[in-house]
Order: sequence, then C-alpha cells, then structure tokens
Amino acid sequence: MKQHLLLLHGAIGSKQQLQELADILEDKYIVHTISFSAHGGTHISEEPFSIELFAEEVLNYLQENNIAQTTVFGYSMGGYVALYLAKYYPQKINKVITLATKFYWDEEIAAREIKMLDADLIQKKLPAFAQQLQQRHAPQDWKIVLEKTKEMMLNLGKKSPLQLNDYALVEAPCLLLLGDRDKMISMEETVKVYKQFPNAQFGMLPDTPHPIEQVDVNTLSYFITKFCYS
Repeated sequence: MKQHLLLLHGAIGSKQQLQELADILEDKYIVHTISFSAHGGTHISEEPFSIELFAEEVLNYLQENNIAQTTVFGYSMGGYVALYLAKYYPQKINKVITLATKFYWDEEIAAREIKMLDADLIQKKLPAFAQQLQQRHAPQDWKIVLEKTKEMMLNLGKKSPLQLNDYALVEAPCLLLLGDRDKMISMEETVKVYKQFPNAQFGMLPDTPHPIEQVDVNTLSYFITKFCYS
C-alpha cells in the first residue's frame, strides 16, 4: 500500500514549484501538494503569515482529505512547518524530510533576510524575477505576499516557534538535507540541529545551491524514497 507524501513549498513559493518532483514520486506514493495562503493564487488570509497558520492549513488539508497520517517533505520554510507539525501534532506525521531549511532565527538574521524581499528593489534589479512572482501568485498581488512574508520573518526573529531544545522532542524519523552550494543555509546550523533529534539522518545534495529550481529532482527523489522505505 502506498504511503501518503505531502510536499510543502518555501517562502514566496507555490506548489507548482514541486510539481516535477511530485510527478517523479507519484508511482511510489500518494502525493499531495498545497499552496499556503496567498501563495500560488490562493485566498489571502486576514491573519498574518506565521508557521502556526501554515501548519493549521496543513492540518485542515489532512482532515478534508481524510488523511490520518502522512510523511512530509518540506523545502526551506516548508521544512520548518513540517517540523513544527511533527513537534506539536506527532500523531499526524510519519516521517519528515527537509531541504534547505533555516532553523535558527534572531532579529539580526530576520533583518538581513527581509532585505531580499524588497518589491521595489526586485522590480528594479531583477525584473524577470518580479514577473515570475507576479505570474506565480496571480490573481493575488505578489507584493502583498512579500510584505506578509517580511512580517513573518521579523516575528520569527523576535520569537521562533521552534527552539533548539524542541527538536529533541520530535519523535518522528527525520532526514535533514542541504545542498553543498547553498549560500543561505550553513552546514554548521543544519548539523547543530540534526544532532538534537533522537532519530534523524543528515544528507548533502551534490552540486546543489539553495533555489528549488536548481535542485536535481532525480537526486532529491532518490534521497526521499531511500529514507521513506528504510
């Protein structure tokens, strides 16, 4: 019997970014993808973006689709959401795989991260990326997605919902993946968190930077499948 596998996208992303991975994995799993509030054209929640809000949206999806338990793959922010669920809703989570997830937040880090989410600067210096964001989140306003994401990051900097000692309480088997060319997430940070888990593995993806579009999906699917069926 196939396992359920839920794929979660990163900040300012959408489920469409994970469709190629979903297509590769669908012969081995019952694959699910969702876009968080305002991402990928979904309804803009009146609530501020938060890890807790996105986790609630995952729980609603599982309930609506009668999924008692699932394995979750989360890219970047999606990995953080997956681990939050594994910590606070362990009965719902079978295993967790993260890729390029930032685990440690403080106010200095948050201030640095939001500089990359300046809509005016993106339009001026990265017009192709601005157009991509506009298309990705239509009919919603991509600038609103950026602003709400910036607010979320600032709040993460003030109080992260997962502290280092919380990972020691995650009972689900976890696989933490990192690209060897990721310039946004350090190996030191990832390994420090990895060592907290009671049941975890750590893996490096070769020749892999941070953006999900530059990840080799065949290599990633190999890591996911090997871990899920081990």
